[in-house]
Amino acid sequence: MCTGGCAKCLGTTLIPLAVLCTLANILLFFPGGKVAENNLHITDEVWYFGGILGSGVVMIFPALVFLGLKNNDCCGCCGNESCGKRFAMFSSIIFAAVGFLGAAYCFVLSAVAINKGPKCNTGTEWTYPFHDGDYLSNHTLWSTCQSPENIVPWNLTLFSLLLVMSGIQAVLCGIQVVNGLFGTICGDCKCCGCCGVI
Repeated sequence: MCTGGCAKCLGTTLIPLAVLCTLANILLFFPGGKVAENNLHITDEVWYFGGILGSGVVMIFPALVFLGLKNNDCCGCCGNESCGKRFAMFSSIIFAAVGFLGAAYCFVLSAVAINKGPKCNTGTEWTYPFHDGDYLSNHTLWSTCQSPENIVPWNLTLFSLLLVMSGIQAVLCGIQVVNGLFGTICGDCKCCGCCGVI
């Protein structure tokens, strides 16, 4: 597969992941699937918009750049055929790095939120009743949260999805860095003939 085609494939994969991350983050604003009575009752990490900004909006830019690489023409520059394509592949490395940082931001926030646990009503106050992820292996602790109903599985599921999807996004952006390096050095197969096509 040529470097432009590979980039298009990666961009096509990043778009639905960005949409799903955005939706997961939006759902976290509804603890237990219900409208929160007070914004202070929402887990703090939700307000850092890891899924909306990091793996959502920021990821759209690299995805669109990757999608456009397949359609770049090979007009050349400075008398050098395929120079334009090589520069486009080089610029994709920069966008891939931006995408990687966005995905890493979401990944770290999700990991912290999973370790910390949700904010819930213990009967006396709204607090974080769990410490260092102790609730992950001991499901009997989940009953400590009296409301909102099902807040522990709700937060755990959505933050876990964000963790996995942002991890996939980071890997895909890393692949594009390598692909972009090949495209910068070799050019796309349609331009320089590195895949045997001139």
